[in-house]
Amino acid sequence: MDFLWVLLDDMIFAAIPAVGFALIFNVPPKALIYCAILGAIGHSFRTTLLHFDVSFGLATLCASALIGFIGVHISQRFLAHPKVFTVAGIIPMIPGVYAYKAMIAVVQINNQGYSPELYEQMINNFIKTGFIIGALVFGLALPRLLFYRNKPVI
Repeated sequence: MDFLWVLLDDMIFAAIPAVGFALIFNVPPKALIYCAILGAIGHSFRTTLLHFDVSFGLATLCASALIGFIGVHISQRFLAHPKVFTVAGIIPMIPGVYAYKAMIAVVQINNQGYSPELYEQMINNFIKTGFIIGALVFGLALPRLLFYRNKPVI
């Protein structure tokens, strides 16, 4: 029961930045609710996968692919470009904490000098950030690679 409350909390707080970024990108008002739903579904799906011990990168890839597929379906229904719905939906999954920690390590190395611990922290966080962003990009591009091809997949 506690996990359901965590998931509900996760969905609510993931919908807020999705709508915020949709407003920044001038998404039509009728589409804002779908951006919020995609942000909530994607982030909660990633949280669910993490709860079942799936790796962070794979969970992010699956969640962004889910957002991409649902966004393609919604866009066909409303005759809009899929990016209208999907880009705002993946914003809550951007790895800001890892990028922040990596940059803090860079600043500390600059101020305090080189130390192996700070260097390891910087490299680990930059690599995590890169892989998570790569998973977001590939997951978001996956529906386009599968649905909008002029040639068959095989």
